[in-house]
Amino acid sequence: MVFGIALCVAMAGAWAQTSLNPGVPSPTASDRERDDSTDNAASRTPRLRQPALPSSAADERTSPAGTRAGPPGLEEEPLPYVPGEFERFVQQQTGLKRPQIRRFGADLVLAPADPKIADVSPLVPEDYLVGPGDEVLVTLWGSVDADLRLAVDRSGRISIPRVGTVQVSGLRMAELPEAVNRRVAQVFRNFHSSVSLGALRGIRIFVSGFAVRPGTYSVSSLSSVVSALMRAGGPSAAGSFRNIELRRGAELVGRFDLYDLLLRGDRSADRLVQAGDVVHVGAVGTQVGFIGSVNKPAVLELKAGETVADALRMVGGFTAVADRSRLAVERLADRNAGRVTELALPRDAALALTDGDVLRAFSAVEAMLPSQQQSKRVRVEGEVVRPAEYVLPAGSSVRDAIRAAGGYTSAAYLYAAELTRESVQRTQQENYDRALRDLETDLARASGSQRVATADDASAQTAKATATDRLVERLRALRPTGRIVLQMQPDASDLPDLALEDGDRIKVPPRPTTVGVFGSVFNAATYLHASGRTIGDYLRLAGGPTKGADEGSIFVVRANGNVISGRQDRGWFGRTGNVSELPSEPGDTVFVPEEMDKTTFLQAAKDWTQIIFNFGLGMAGIVSATR
Repeated sequence: MVFGIALCVAMAGAWAQTSLNPGVPSPTASDRERDDSTDNAASRTPRLRQPALPSSAADERTSPAGTRAGPPGLEEEPLPYVPGEFERFVQQQTGLKRPQIRRFGADLVLAPADPKIADVSPLVPEDYLVGPGDEVLVTLWGSVDADLRLAVDRSGRISIPRVGTVQVSGLRMAELPEAVNRRVAQVFRNFHSSVSLGALRGIRIFVSGFAVRPGTYSVSSLSSVVSALMRAGGPSAAGSFRNIELRRGAELVGRFDLYDLLLRGDRSADRLVQAGDVVHVGAVGTQVGFIGSVNKPAVLELKAGETVADALRMVGGFTAVADRSRLAVERLADRNAGRVTELALPRDAALALTDGDVLRAFSAVEAMLPSQQQSKRVRVEGEVVRPAEYVLPAGSSVRDAIRAAGGYTSAAYLYAAELTRESVQRTQQENYDRALRDLETDLARASGSQRVATADDASAQTAKATATDRLVERLRALRPTGRIVLQMQPDASDLPDLALEDGDRIKVPPRPTTVGVFGSVFNAATYLHASGRTIGDYLRLAGGPTKGADEGSIFVVRANGNVISGRQDRGWFGRTGNVSELPSEPGDTVFVPEEMDKTTFLQAAKDWTQIIFNFGLGMAGIVSATR
């Protein structure tokens, strides 16, 4: 009986309240009958109906937050990054096109935010102020059952069916549940509730000053100074990253330094914006450049009192290979004097910087130390006791490397030892490439200056050009070894005491037992070495030179790298010596080249016939003219 009377009173109050609020529809008779039947069937727990949303509130809440105010359908185009004049100057000082030197923090604002995505955090802070356009989610259970989505109207109220209106505008999020519960408790008892926010309203703010796209923007009510600034493209080349103001009417609400966020991740000064707020970007302050061996070369914006140490901290410190003992600073104010000054660290770390300074950090590995101060990394291979790679102190020699490897074995053949050096290989490669380019130039010049009289000459010249191209390609594929020829006697007992360089390779081969004969011989092969034999003996073992061999150009490559050629023994009066008479050494390689420019008897007879014929025609012309 008591419950029925309370329910009738509540329904009467709800009917009276909804009649005063045209945004909430009044229940009809059929609705009341259906509600009564439902209440009786469900343990007599009243079920509150969801009111229809006002069209104005729905439209305001569903409008895309984070878009720029303007004509419908107008979307923001991403703007290319435009460096300032000082940024271009610092880029020139590096001497490189990449990496591109930009203002510190420019990467944060290069890509504009997507205007279709509202920057709404899933968590609403407790100090958030509820306002018109927000959506309040109310869930009740116990003596009353309700699951409502209520929009805050323009007067700042929400309307709860059968309960009435609740003034929520201006309340903080932490105060909202208490205000709703207090109003519902005036009608119902023994209930539990959950109150939260759903869709949030959009607000209109202004971005002014030195921003990339200053103007009016519609953003989420949870947007902060940073998110609003990103919507406007961030500070321009003339804008400051460190002097950003939030103004509310005539009041300066706060200042924000983007470097706090970039360097320390500190957003404590990044306040939420409200409708009508102005985010103002000030003019850029003191700028300095920091290039060289630092982790993030950039153009920095400094505040008054910041020093070299502060600038070094902003660029992430030195790289792993940097020279940490010094810096160079170029001052535009001293351009008529020395301009560049060297700073010693840490003595000058507290030095203040001025507008336009460019700091440069040096690399400790690009400049090579003197050879006398370097440790030597050497590889020793072959007939030594402990073949391995060794690191020897500065000033070590070849003999020191052999001693570190335990000395020679009994099978070591020092006359054929190889010493290869990286610096020598680079020099040999440069000289070889230069000689190859000169050869190509000479061949091209010779081919272009030849006259072609007949079709046979043209075919011969084409074939010669093709052969020349193949030869040049094969020569280009060759790579020098960097070997240093050690001038030693065949019976040497130790290597020369040469100074080592970093990266040297020493190889001591075993004593060879063969002599190789190759080239234009009848049986190119490798033969066992016998004491007392000459080079001519091994040529005879190979059958001697063939008919097309160039016997005057035979040469021998000794095991130590020396080369002896038959052309070395030629004088003004012909041959004065013979390679064939030289005594052989173990490991010799004898090569008999092929004669390249050969002429057959028929070709020579044809050429002489042509010459005599032309001479006869000339004489006949002379005799005819004299008569």
